[in-house]
Amino acid sequence: MLDVRNLNVHYGAVHALQGVTLEVKTGEIVTLIGSNGAGKSTTLRAISGMIKPSGGTITFDGKSIAGLAPHTVVKRGIAHAPEGRGIFANLTVEENLRIGAFVRSDTDGIHADTEKVFGLFPRLLERRKQLAGTLSGGEQQMLSIGRALLAHPRLLLLDEPSLGLAPQIVKTIFQIIRDINAAGTTILLVEQNAAMALDLAHRGYVLEVGRVVLADDAKTLAASDEVRKAYLGVG
Repeated sequence: MLDVRNLNVHYGAVHALQGVTLEVKTGEIVTLIGSNGAGKSTTLRAISGMIKPSGGTITFDGKSIAGLAPHTVVKRGIAHAPEGRGIFANLTVEENLRIGAFVRSDTDGIHADTEKVFGLFPRLLERRKQLAGTLSGGEQQMLSIGRALLAHPRLLLLDEPSLGLAPQIVKTIFQIIRDINAAGTTILLVEQNAAMALDLAHRGYVLEVGRVVLADDAKTLAASDEVRKAYLGVG
């Protein structure tokens, strides 16, 4: 579904991504793990069109999307729930969700997908008329994911969904990510909690200083001495 080859990104003089290559197959959950500054979020931002790569290719369903505007990438079938959630604090939960469907005109489909989001996140249904800025951190994360789902994506990019959340809320979010995938949405996940990410994912890539240094199925990575010492706090 997604094929990234030799991706390079510069922030001024900083060479943030240095030849990143990865792929995501239909139906998978693929995770990117690595320390802060490794290039994980930059990779997602390049895929979703939020930043322009300086080299390499990004292909989705066999067609190049590198350098396309973000709204065009959304139309192609990719939605991005960014790090920091990026919700509109002064709009209600319902209004935030409606913004997620901005590229769509199928009113019945939008309504059906809104109900699906409320089914996944009953807390959002209870707070549908509440201003998003008054939600808890966990509820805002649910809203960020729900808003991305309103674009009806085939590929969902999730950036640090557990960041700053209590452990019990993290478990809930991860179970919902599993449910979203089981319902047919392919997922590319960036996550600081490497143990939970590898437990959830089918495959993974380890990034260090803008490069992919390891790639394997998730169970193999989780059992690797190198990964266990560096990212899982074992050994």
